[in-house]
Amino acid sequence: MFRTIFTLSALAAGLLSSSAMAAPTEDIAPRSARAANAGGVLVAQNGDFDVYYDARGNRVIVDAETGQVLAIQPPQTRFDRRALRRERLRNLGPVEDDRYYLDDPEDMARLRRRQLEEEGLIVVPPVDQYDPYSDNSVEAFPEAPLDDGSYGNDYPEAPQPIKPRTVKRQPLDEASIEPVEPTAPGDQAALPPKIGGKTVADPSLSLGARQDVAALQVLLDRAGASPGVVDGRFGSNVDKALAAYNEITGSNLRSTDVVGIQAALEQSGGDAFASYSITPEDAAGPYVASVPEDYGQKAQLDRLSYTSVTEALAERFHMDENYLKALNPEANFNRPGTIIKVANFGRLVAAPVARIIADKGKKQVRAYDASGKLIAAYPATIGSADTPSPTGTHAVSRVALDPNYTYNPNINFKQGENNKILTIPPGPNGPVGSVWIALDKPTYGIHGTPDPSKIGKTESHGCVRLTNWDARELAKIVSPGVTVEFID
Repeated sequence: MFRTIFTLSALAAGLLSSSAMAAPTEDIAPRSARAANAGGVLVAQNGDFDVYYDARGNRVIVDAETGQVLAIQPPQTRFDRRALRRERLRNLGPVEDDRYYLDDPEDMARLRRRQLEEEGLIVVPPVDQYDPYSDNSVEAFPEAPLDDGSYGNDYPEAPQPIKPRTVKRQPLDEASIEPVEPTAPGDQAALPPKIGGKTVADPSLSLGARQDVAALQVLLDRAGASPGVVDGRFGSNVDKALAAYNEITGSNLRSTDVVGIQAALEQSGGDAFASYSITPEDAAGPYVASVPEDYGQKAQLDRLSYTSVTEALAERFHMDENYLKALNPEANFNRPGTIIKVANFGRLVAAPVARIIADKGKKQVRAYDASGKLIAAYPATIGSADTPSPTGTHAVSRVALDPNYTYNPNINFKQGENNKILTIPPGPNGPVGSVWIALDKPTYGIHGTPDPSKIGKTESHGCVRLTNWDARELAKIVSPGVTVEFID
């Protein structure tokens, strides 16, 4: 009995001594493996080991130092990280310190899935035994979509995915105008009036216009680089005019250079806008009530004049009519003595032109002097696919101001049901505007337009169309014999 007790005491003392000696070693060596009693693999040495997979999908853990096989884990006994993550989200909810990186597609997919789970649009399936190194059987892949575009669902309590909603876009009016408030309950809000079947916006509004952009347009116009109508809006006509301005002046002005634009305005004539007092002649006209679209009806009028004081003043000051009204919302344009704000476009180009280029691609007409220097540039509408403009080089044959227009369906285009030759009276609202610069090719020329805001944005019947004021400026500096070259 005494011997047995002595033996057990000695064995216990030896175990305690071994534990005490192993303690410093445990502090030095990194503990990189899980404890054996936690279901992991206890790795000797310094924790370095290699992981391999055999043909059956088993995970084989090998000591990197000795090459000894430490453990073999079948697929069913390994940790399923995806299942553990789903279990954590189900039991513990979102983890506060979970981070997602926008440039990591996997993180973004997890974030999107988490958001859908929180919104209840998808339900996390039960933890399965999914293994990325399994035999990839067909059960591991989602079902194909059904005929109605939805997917099957094995979980009856899970809601079906929401079908995408089809958005139908309604046609827009010409401008976004808030309706007039009803005067009595139940009354329908007043709508913009209709003229000729088209909804007409309140002309006193010019949505999206900016005065700083209009100031840039005035500066360009002063230098001979016409932006078309001054309307306070950026667009292709302004871009082309700015490039021409830099070529004409030798500068490098940018549309965003506010200080440079203001300095150039001061050097070229002062403020971009000026005050103008409406005269009795302005209010008197003559004006026409409206301009018909049909050429047969046009031919019955005495003159295709302006239709209002605002239209006449807008063309005089190179402005869009709606923008002129927007700058002067309280003005009575029909009363002489009314002071309004207008564009101060400065002097017209006076240098003689020796050569003209009609650029179809840029939709621009450029005028050069005898030395080859650019002196003027205008936005233009040049021909169309159905009625293309001329090609090659031609010459100016004559210039006519305020001309009438001869309509001949046998030679040119056909307008409406008009099959006879018609003589359309002169006027700024005529088919060729207030100017006709004829070319040596019959029926073709450079002319004005009744719709200056559409220059460079629509098509013509083969001729070169400018605003009335640009065509008039060009007519005064061009002469018969000047070459006109059409380029693509």
